[in-house]
Amino acid sequence: MRIAIEVASRATCLRRHVGAVLVKGNRILSTGYNGSPSGGKHCTEVGCLVVKREDEDGSTKEHCIRTVHAEENAILHAAKHGVSTEDSTLYVTAGPPCVACAKNLINAGIKKIIFAGNYPGEHAVRFLKEANIELVPVDPSMLKIRQVDELCF
Repeated sequence: MRIAIEVASRATCLRRHVGAVLVKGNRILSTGYNGSPSGGKHCTEVGCLVVKREDEDGSTKEHCIRTVHAEENAILHAAKHGVSTEDSTLYVTAGPPCVACAKNLINAGIKKIIFAGNYPGEHAVRFLKEANIELVPVDPSMLKIRQVDELCF
């Protein structure tokens, strides 16, 4: 988790820094942080691209849609370099993952997610549990990274 915290320091979203590390057999497979797609402008350069969206709990919140989530970036970087994520563990400084990330993690073959935070995603948690993915929460107060009350997803 300490490595995920360090990876989060590279995040380029102005609202929230998230880091993710994929590990298998005590070896790091890939890392990811929340930032713009490769070659795109970052929030730190042009600001967040904020839109109002309905969360799965029915509430409406503002979300930055410029960034790729840290979990997605970890999977995508592994794929880009031909590294299998089957049966790996994800350490992530936020979570549990959103619904879109949860579905991607299931299809990537992740078997365990160690996360800090309390993202309100009952459907994501249900999908992950149905896929027999172990969810291990850690106390978010141990993390010393930038997070704000209003989530940037």
